[in-house]
Amino acid sequence: QVQLVESGGGLVQPGGSLRLSCTTSGIRFSIATMAWYRQAPGKQRESVATITSGGSTNYVDSVEGRFTISRDNTKSTVYLQMNSLKPEDTAVYYCYARAALLMESTRRDYWGQGTHVTVSS
Repeated sequence: QVQLVESGGGLVQPGGSLRLSCTTSGIRFSIATMAWYRQAPGKQRESVATITSGGSTNYVDSVEGRFTISRDNTKSTVYLQMNSLKPEDTAVYYCYARAALLMESTRRDYWGQGTHVTVSS
């Protein structure tokens, strides 16, 4: 059974920081492409940051320089460090994996349940 479990969301003041974690199980994490998406109220879900199995990263322009995605293959966990948070960062943040199941090679898309991030004074 595949699980992507996010944690670390919450309420933070503008300019503050949060670190999101996504712990996975059931997938071949070390060769998976991992990403964080977000969906704000009334808006479409957007990709925020991506990290490949080789450690290459990519960010949406609006978070470049403020957010950092990283991974720990020993813990099957991906992180999103969010600094200098702005009210417009308020959204539900979802963990995403493009991964194969254990003992398989076919890659599929998997999603976590989401964690709320609210940036407000």
